[in-house]
Amino acid sequence: MKILLKILGGLAVLVLLLVVAAFFLPRQYRVQRSVVINAKPDAVLAQIAVLRAWKGWSAWHERDPHMKLAYSDQTAGVGSWASWESKNEGNGKMTITELTPTRVLYLLEFPDYDMKSTGTMELIPEGNGVRLVWSDVGELGMNPMNRWFGLLLDKFIGRDFERGLANLKRKLET
Repeated sequence: MKILLKILGGLAVLVLLLVVAAFFLPRQYRVQRSVVINAKPDAVLAQIAVLRAWKGWSAWHERDPHMKLAYSDQTAGVGSWASWESKNEGNGKMTITELTPTRVLYLLEFPDYDMKSTGTMELIPEGNGVRLVWSDVGELGMNPMNRWFGLLLDKFIGRDFERGLANLKRKLET
């Protein structure tokens, strides 16, 4: 019985240390990847500013081609949105909040996790094409589990960004 109490006491101390340590972890995460695409900026912008076009290159649509999609009546530009339901990729909504010839900003909402983030896709002239810089920034809040999970987001989301950017590059360069 004493051994069991020591084990439980040790586990309680470990959990307490993990919770306290979580409050020293960042409250915000940032993921960023980029690729140079040898295409005209207008061609790249048409693929990222029109949410229906994402189905042709994003890693998420590639992994779950059967996800249920819905779109706003407005097909592009500020205020246009896309929502999805997927057993594999989760549920969410993406709304374009700013659009210029060199940048698309969007709000991502994940109701299942009560999380939001802000995405940016920026076009920077480079060589015969453009460098497309894709980033996502989000708040992790005060939840200790979210803070620990935040340490893994760059790896998980970054891999999806890399795959999507590679697909987009291939689509626009062929």
